[in-house]
Amino acid sequence: MHPEEKSLTPGYAIQRELDARGWNQTDLTQVLGVHQSVVSALINNKRPVSLEIARDLAAAFGNDLNYWLKLESDYRLFAVGPGDPAIARRGRLFEAAPVKDLLKRRWIQGTDDIELLEKQVLAFYGVSSVADLAAKIPHAARKSGSYLKESASERFWVQRVRQLARAVSVTRKFSDAAFAEAMDQLRRLIAHPESARQIPKILADSGIRFVVVERLPQTRIDGVCLWLDKNSPVIALSLSYDRIDSLWFTLFHEMDHVKHRDGLATPPVIDSRLVGEDFIPSNEKPESERRADAFASAALIDPAQMDDFVTRITPLYSKQRIVGFAKRICVHPAIVVGQLHQRRELEWSQYRDLLVKIRDIVTAVALTDGWSQILPAVG
Repeated sequence: MHPEEKSLTPGYAIQRELDARGWNQTDLTQVLGVHQSVVSALINNKRPVSLEIARDLAAAFGNDLNYWLKLESDYRLFAVGPGDPAIARRGRLFEAAPVKDLLKRRWIQGTDDIELLEKQVLAFYGVSSVADLAAKIPHAARKSGSYLKESASERFWVQRVRQLARAVSVTRKFSDAAFAEAMDQLRRLIAHPESARQIPKILADSGIRFVVVERLPQTRIDGVCLWLDKNSPVIALSLSYDRIDSLWFTLFHEMDHVKHRDGLATPPVIDSRLVGEDFIPSNEKPESERRADAFASAALIDPAQMDDFVTRITPLYSKQRIVGFAKRICVHPAIVVGQLHQRRELEWSQYRDLLVKIRDIVTAVALTDGWSQILPAVG
């Protein structure tokens, strides 16, 4: 050890104090009231200077406790050597991307090689540097927090949607006329759960690609509208709420985004917490989201008919009245219950037996990633 390095050690500093006083190790053992092996270990830097030892050394030599603690800290930092650059590299990557979730969903392959792991994440996202992974993607979103923030998990979920959408074929170029035809056909399906099987084909025949991607943990995404190019809209659902009312409300909400070309001139429009007990009040949503909510509600049930039903029945709702109204307007009863929930006419716990499950019906016919369905992670 070089002389300047030697002076960094607590042991050297103790020996220097002993020499200045003409003491030996036995003298210090008696002063401190410890076994001689303790003093020997301290001088040879084989025992760390604990808080108690630093206190006793300061008392024995008449100097400051912090002096000994700093000597110990500096020496240990010097002795441990430089940090592993791979650790810092992994830290940056895990901060910029939901690596654990990507591995769990098998969107990337597990490896201890940080070089290979980083290459996989960058290739998945389609960028060349980790800094690009952290770049914000502006969007209009429904979230539990700020609309101005976007998590890495949201960005990677959207990227997975992009990947899958490229594998979906359409039979017609998208147009306003095609959109209108699709909406007319979709409205005819909302009375029967099994009719949801027709969603992917109807959308493909109108030029809209449709995929289902299970959301990543720590995200509250229900759906997204994005465009592969100016003529290629994509709708993706997460089906987080496995209910027929949630499916149709979210789908029609995204259809409104398609109609208005939301996400075409700007990055994807992500919608979070569209429905459910924890929905966000309308006065906290961007205008485009309030517009899409209104479109979806009206597409499911004519507002005048819904208002009339509420006016006549409130608060004496019953299953028989709800089912009868739903049958008269040709919708599934769950859609009536869903709108009554949103209007706060019913408690969230009421008539949940009418909210039939729909996920298995849709994922059986749509290109799906999630719920143990594993697809290749190709760009």
